[in-house]
Amino acid sequence: MASDPASSGSAATPGAQLAGQLAVVGPNMREELAGAHQAREVSLRACRDTIRQCSLAIRAVHRLLPDQEREHAAAAEVSLRIAQDALDPFPQLAAAGFLHDAEKEYAEARLTAALVAGSPLPDHNALGIAIPAWLNGLAEAASELRRHLLDRLRDGDLARGSALLDAMGDCYDVLVTVDFPDAITGGLRRSTDTLRAVLERSRSDVTTTTLQIQLQRAIEGMSQVPFGQAPVAVEPGRSGTPD
Repeated sequence: MASDPASSGSAATPGAQLAGQLAVVGPNMREELAGAHQAREVSLRACRDTIRQCSLAIRAVHRLLPDQEREHAAAAEVSLRIAQDALDPFPQLAAAGFLHDAEKEYAEARLTAALVAGSPLPDHNALGIAIPAWLNGLAEAASELRRHLLDRLRDGDLARGSALLDAMGDCYDVLVTVDFPDAITGGLRRSTDTLRAVLERSRSDVTTTTLQIQLQRAIEGMSQVPFGQAPVAVEPGRSGTPD
């Protein structure tokens, strides 16, 4: 039986169907990729500005300039929110790493200011960041305390230096208990190991300074004894005046 020429002419060939499908799919994919590319560019710029502002905020903390610290921290938060909003529709880009770095730096800036001020630490929900970024930020903030500790020791404030050392130790004691794979914690084990080394050096600095102050006080006490007279050994509970 002969086929109907009219019906065969109206039916699309497989090649024509494929071309029509690609004509629709291709532009849609290019549009989605263009949106992802635009979001990536926006978030990269915002993340870079976040990190820059956080660096300035931490420097203001060490220089004891709280107003400047708050100003830079607020600017960092604005940039971070821009990056987060841009990447929200593209989770595969959000997991690329640069957003984590920006969140970590923001946590470090805010936590450093809180540790130095002795105020409560804002958690990851208060900062609007992921838990791995907060934990790594805490590790770096505790390490950052070393600079502030050394500045206080140079000023002769041993009590303040000892308090900062205790704060570093408290942070380490918590972080060392977070025992999960690096894929979950964002490389926290490496940050914690770095903090441990910084903590040990800082403990050595505080111990050395304490011994130096004790030695200085002993020398100053001996310098008050008249020349040629032996220092009087003072027994516990008695004054230093000889009978």
